[in-house]
Amino acid sequence: MLKNSVREFRARFRFSQQELADKIGVTRQTIGLIEKGDYAPSVTLALKIAAAFEVSVEEVFRLEGEN
Repeated sequence: MLKNSVREFRARFRFSQQELADKIGVTRQTIGLIEKGDYAPSVTLALKIAAAFEVSVEEVFRLEGEN
């Protein structure tokens, strides 16, 4: 299962969902779905999110519970 730390990074950077969405060219709703784990972003979108936080994609997204 794909887990993420988007909400935590967004709080650290003091971005609203709308501000992050505007930075990476998606809707606020998309950010909300990603944060809840209801939407797995494309590789391109994951890279854009990581770049917005100036970290690697692995610091934002990780697989859990799979062997």
